[in-house]
Amino acid sequence: METPPPDRALYIRVILAELERLHSHFLWAGVASKLIGFKTLFMACFMLREKVMDALSAISGNRVNYGMNRIGGVNRDIAEPQAVLNILDEMEREITHTVLPIFLEDRTVASRCKGVGVLTKEQAIAMGAVGPLARASGVAQDIRKSAPYAVYDRFEFGVPVETAGDVQARLVVHALEMVESCRILRQALQTLPRGPIHATVPPSAKFKVPAGTAVSRVEAPRGEVLYQITSNGTDIPERVRVRTPTFMNMATVRFTVLGQELADSPLIQASCDPCYSCTDR
Repeated sequence: METPPPDRALYIRVILAELERLHSHFLWAGVASKLIGFKTLFMACFMLREKVMDALSAISGNRVNYGMNRIGGVNRDIAEPQAVLNILDEMEREITHTVLPIFLEDRTVASRCKGVGVLTKEQAIAMGAVGPLARASGVAQDIRKSAPYAVYDRFEFGVPVETAGDVQARLVVHALEMVESCRILRQALQTLPRGPIHATVPPSAKFKVPAGTAVSRVEAPRGEVLYQITSNGTDIPERVRVRTPTFMNMATVRFTVLGQELADSPLIQASCDPCYSCTDR
């Protein structure tokens, strides 16, 4: 639509996306902890999730549905980046001292998750798995790196990859991705450029949508999200197709549950981080 967002808007989009990633990963980690039987860690993860939601609320006014993006930019500015950085400081301390040691080193967690629900690299590729699930099986793809969008190419961050393909590997990938999201957030908040937050369009002008098809993809918390929109030149799309990560990842459960204990099935399925409403649209 020839309405490129200004730099500040692109930075804010990245900040919101990484806060949402943290929110999603803490939710996943809490559910996984409860299924493992580690209720104390479940409460710790949900406490951290509350801190993320506080940051999102401070920026957008909403805790879950933010309403931030608009054509050509974002709807709201980040008036006090330091306030978000203060919340980030708290989250990083808790991730370092609580989440990482338990997920990476605790023997009880390892005994419950190691070797359980294995998805091989070959199976992940064959099934088109995406996101942390695929990266835990050795598929080193992250759209933020392989096909950068917004301003991700301006930040230093890693893409955690494990090769075991079991529940423990998925725990590790999710935990390490929290650290990388914090790195991106700190860089984005500290270098947030000045300027407008959306493109300026004269009141008399109208957005003109060209006819044709556009495809876009981003690295959502659960993996690659693909949008296809077909326009006939009016302001009403002719077709909108959304392919969510869960649509690709849920099919892998057919491999991960084979030969496993029935009691491990809920944990194996949850380790794929499914969102059923994303799939059953």
